[in-house]
Amino acid sequence: MDRAHAPVDIWKSEFSKFYYGCSERGPRFTPAVRERSSNGYLLIAASGGLNQQRTGITDAVVVSWILNATLVVPELDHNSFWKDDSDFVDIFDVDWFISSLSKDVTVVKRVPDKVMRSMLKPPYTMRVPRKSEPNYYLDEVLPILLRRRVVQLTKFDYRLANDLDEELQRLRCRVNYHALRFTIPVSDIGQLIILRMRKMARRFISVHLRFEPDMLAFSGCYFGGGDKERYELGEIRKRWTNLPETTPDKERKRGKCPLTPHEVGLLLRALGYNNNSLVYVASGEIYGGEETLRPLRELFPNFYTKEMLAGVELQPFVSFSSRLAAIDYIVCEDSDVFVTNNNGNMAKILAGRRRYMGHKRTIRPNAKRLSAIFMARDQMGWDTFAEKVKSCQRGFMGEPEEMRPGRGEFHEYPASCICKKPLKYSGNGSLGTVPIVDARAEYRKIHNTSTMLRLNNSEMQNVPAPSTGTDDVDELWGD
Repeated sequence: MDRAHAPVDIWKSEFSKFYYGCSERGPRFTPAVRERSSNGYLLIAASGGLNQQRTGITDAVVVSWILNATLVVPELDHNSFWKDDSDFVDIFDVDWFISSLSKDVTVVKRVPDKVMRSMLKPPYTMRVPRKSEPNYYLDEVLPILLRRRVVQLTKFDYRLANDLDEELQRLRCRVNYHALRFTIPVSDIGQLIILRMRKMARRFISVHLRFEPDMLAFSGCYFGGGDKERYELGEIRKRWTNLPETTPDKERKRGKCPLTPHEVGLLLRALGYNNNSLVYVASGEIYGGEETLRPLRELFPNFYTKEMLAGVELQPFVSFSSRLAAIDYIVCEDSDVFVTNNNGNMAKILAGRRRYMGHKRTIRPNAKRLSAIFMARDQMGWDTFAEKVKSCQRGFMGEPEEMRPGRGEFHEYPASCICKKPLKYSGNGSLGTVPIVDARAEYRKIHNTSTMLRLNNSEMQNVPAPSTGTDDVDELWGD
């Protein structure tokens, strides 16, 4: 049987052991310039939710290097849809961020008072176009920085080109996968939830669901809720006056519609996950509430959320959507399998991180092809449906071979930061691999040692025991 049609291990990649995350700076990479010798101070106002802001922070470091500037710790977005007034220091370990990047870019917590007092005008504020090339920053931003000493870049998300020099791509990886470490309070809760999940089973699946009313309305899709859904989402959609005219059928055929929770469950069962598998669901508000989630719960009775696993410990965080998203991020990053129903920022960022940390099984729905299969599923039996799903998901399961140059966003496919382990001949003439430090193990050693020591080892309370379930999907097929 050729590899293209060979059975896939649904829990881990057979070939991940041949690859590792690599983001070391090259010998010719220019080191950080000292603060007093830099071209000025760069202020960054990140935009969007936690993971959108994460891309902005990552690119801010790269832009600072390009401009030979001193970066001031980025300011997080307090005014967007997410309505979270958390600052950088509330979510990320700021001292670690500064020290870990010290060889790449000089980062300070604030512009020195002496510099601010010497300025004749307030900091110059500008917004650069999306996906700007490095030359844009050198031609348009640097002259202003040299004149004004302090420049603020606003709405800073995806403001740097996707394709950069390999050394700059590796700098992106050093920021995203090493420098951005969550604070101890956030990490502790994430690790506590992981510990409680793994007490129930050796491995688990994490599912990231984006199914909020605003997100569904923005998509222009239809999800089977009849006239009530059409009216409610139509009213919400009126908030955006510049959205193009479209039809739900057209958007679904284009693969632009997020999967429903039911479709996510069917996808997982079709791929071969039994209904006694543990599933951790990371989500915000779900349109339709428990009724929308019911089919997924029936397909996977061992269904858990952070609220179910750490309700008491989460209380200090309930008013902070970005900190809650960070906790979900930690659990989803650690899970054995990660699947998402959407193509949003968290899905992309986590997919890239899981590749870098060892190509852990990461399922990205092939929405364009799946839509046709789901639309016709009442016309076929379960076995036929499952085979069609498995076929269309080849190439979307998180395998190393999916890392083709130029595919997708760099944050999702960090090809410059994935290395293949070299082979060498051992003393007896057989092939052996050069010893490589396991990137995931190294990260955990740094990131989790102190956290695990602080974990509350108290027994879980009010958490239902895992169900042994049944493997009979036919009774749920028609739901």
